[in-house]
Amino acid sequence: MKRFHVHLSVQDLDSNIRFYTTLFGQAPSRREDDYAKWMLDDPRINFAISTRGASSGLDHFGFQMDDGDELARLRERARNADAAILDEGTTQCCYANSEKHWLMDPQGVPWEHFVTMGEIRHFGSPPVLAETVDKPTGTSGSGAEKTCCG
Repeated sequence: MKRFHVHLSVQDLDSNIRFYTTLFGQAPSRREDDYAKWMLDDPRINFAISTRGASSGLDHFGFQMDDGDELARLRERARNADAAILDEGTTQCCYANSEKHWLMDPQGVPWEHFVTMGEIRHFGSPPVLAETVDKPTGTSGSGAEKTCCG
């Protein structure tokens, strides 16, 4: 089963954690000095915030899969949509070991498709998407560095 994923870049982590904890009615399932994540079941969302983005606001959308077969099917759909795909394979990002790929929608919004295979103690290394995924013709994305979040 898929879980929708949203990652926001924030300047003040503590005030945002208080806000989203109240809004969601539950504390983050993962909290670090620069990162927080809520794994909500109703609706099924992986909602993450971090202080690592180039600017505040939407960092990226995504889908978290339960297994590699679902991830492969989603990759095929992205290919059928003529999306430029960045295959990262096995990565360490956002305090997690993941298998993932990235794409950009026609507006230049990054989408992350991934399977999380376990937690790690460090943030890891996010890709610099503006340099590695070509934007579709006619887009006007910011070109700012985007983070990841497994």
